[in-house]
Amino acid sequence: MKKNNINKTEIIKKVTPVIEKAVDETGLILLEVDFVEEFGKWHLQIFIYNPEKIVTHEDCEKVTNKLDEHLDSLIPIPFYLEVSSPGTEKKLKSSKEYEIFKEHRIKVKLKQPINENMKIFFGTIVDYSKEAGLKIKLEPKYDY
Repeated sequence: MKKNNINKTEIIKKVTPVIEKAVDETGLILLEVDFVEEFGKWHLQIFIYNPEKIVTHEDCEKVTNKLDEHLDSLIPIPFYLEVSSPGTEKKLKSSKEYEIFKEHRIKVKLKQPINENMKIFFGTIVDYSKEAGLKIKLEPKYDY
């Protein structure tokens, strides 16, 4: 069986403006778009956020319905469309997400431990800028 040469980055770049427009029209915020291959099948994963309330099944369905007719012409192979909320364990990856989740409680996992072999901290996002980075107010140490 011949494997398709798929440029994941190119596909994401091509579909993101269409997805952003659809998500904006539903009053939601687009957090992330990814195109991944799992067990030989491609999945277009779209993560949305609702600043007013928890993302519902209906929110995901609205976005899916707006995108249904547009994406097939932009992606040259069969794929599954997945629209969902980021969930509580989603890693924050962009300055947009740092701004959206400002003043929210987060869990920080370090790659390398610091003082007393500590790698996990809890705190609140205070601020973010490209120059200064992410500013977090740490919670007092308990049993992390």
